[in-house]
Amino acid sequence: MSTVTPLSAGTRAEHRDLSFWMDQVLNELESVRSSASMDAVHDLRVAIRRCRAVAAAMEEIDPDPAWPEMRKAARKLFRALDEWVKKLGPETDPVRTHLQAAFEAKEPQLREEALRAVAKFDQRTWKHLGRTLRQRSRLVPAGSLAAECLALERFESAKDLHAKALRTEKVKPWHALRIGLKRFRYTVESLLPEQYAVWSENLKRVQDLLGEVHDLDVLLEVVKKSEFVETEDSLTVWAEIIGRERQECIRTYRQLTLGKTSLWNIWRAGLPTNGRVEAAAEARLRATARAVDPHVSRTSRVSRVAVALYEVLKRADAGPAFREAPLRRILLAAARLHGAGAAHAETSEQKAARKFILGLPLPPGWSNEEWELLATVVRYHRGAEPSKKKGSFSKLSAEQQNRVRALSGVLRLALALRKCGVESGAGLRAEKSAETIVLRLRGLADDVETAARLAAGKHLLEEYLGMPLILKPLVRPGKVVALPTPPAPQFFMASD
Repeated sequence: MSTVTPLSAGTRAEHRDLSFWMDQVLNELESVRSSASMDAVHDLRVAIRRCRAVAAAMEEIDPDPAWPEMRKAARKLFRALDEWVKKLGPETDPVRTHLQAAFEAKEPQLREEALRAVAKFDQRTWKHLGRTLRQRSRLVPAGSLAAECLALERFESAKDLHAKALRTEKVKPWHALRIGLKRFRYTVESLLPEQYAVWSENLKRVQDLLGEVHDLDVLLEVVKKSEFVETEDSLTVWAEIIGRERQECIRTYRQLTLGKTSLWNIWRAGLPTNGRVEAAAEARLRATARAVDPHVSRTSRVSRVAVALYEVLKRADAGPAFREAPLRRILLAAARLHGAGAAHAETSEQKAARKFILGLPLPPGWSNEEWELLATVVRYHRGAEPSKKKGSFSKLSAEQQNRVRALSGVLRLALALRKCGVESGAGLRAEKSAETIVLRLRGLADDVETAARLAAGKHLLEEYLGMPLILKPLVRPGKVVALPTPPAPQFFMASD
């Protein structure tokens, strides 16, 4: 049985982040121009692939157009190089020597096409993108919770592909697994250097096995189309040889990735578990909020007020929505992401924010229903109130509609309070009676303008509560100052 010995826990590997690989692309370009050997082409393809893999992960957090622009800039060159390698076949193929003449006949034309693509590559644009993306990369610092979240997402995706591949011998599932594992490896390499120092050897070993499976699949297709295979019998022989090699690679892969000592178990143990999954997902959403919101500090103040309102209404047992634990997380995410549509002035900011949120990948630990609710709460955090007769709101169940009213209502009130000068929920108190709920807040002005603004801001929440919500300034009790004790009166006796 094949085994892989992991690096010791104290081993440190060089941290090769996005900046490193973008610079490496330029270095490898020069190598290819000097000598368009298979090794040079391979190294250039690897550098490009790493850049594109990290960019694809970062796009899930940061919608800045520089990320897809970088991937697009490298795509044409990568495809030209990829086509060359595929058509020539890997140099290590066991039957390459028998097909050498066919490969050599194709090589000059393919080499010329690849070199043309290299010559057309816009290095100036690439350098400019490199400077921009170095700044954008700071949204997700290496080793941070947000970085762990991205790695966990890549892990879960690759693990699903692993399960699908094990159920079949077909080519496509094993090819998909190879790509999924590669994306996981490159994400860990760039964003989790400490984990990568321990896992790098194992990740490379498994990736190499899956690469060999892929090479053999490609080779079989080459053999089937080659003039070298003159008869059905000879094709059968080649298919059997390649099939045996492929089965050996898959058998070794299974040994490494099944059972209690599975490498998948080792990798999973080094990623967020239990309550840390929720914290990692929150960190990812915070990074997204920083990436898209032009008013981060203002949004932060609104978030603090909104959460404080939710907590005080929960303690007052104001309604069922305040007793559902998951709704607090949804409110917090909505408060942080409510400014996501601010950059789309040509359309409704609320609608743009909802569309943006629904376009994000589902964070770990979130259900589709919770994510839809988040998007709808953001949709109605301002502007026209939700209507039972039209829009996406009308399609929700009565229970879901009430949740939207409660959470959007809290967010609307938090926005109104911020405009009225309330910076936090410090000292917030609630007093509930059979007829009303009274909220007392520090820093709340008692004037006509404030009253008008709060009347509009609290309306949707009052609709959910089914009773008036009265907001009053929190008046600090006056200090009792002890007066000095007056001196005892003195009496003088008159003399005779």
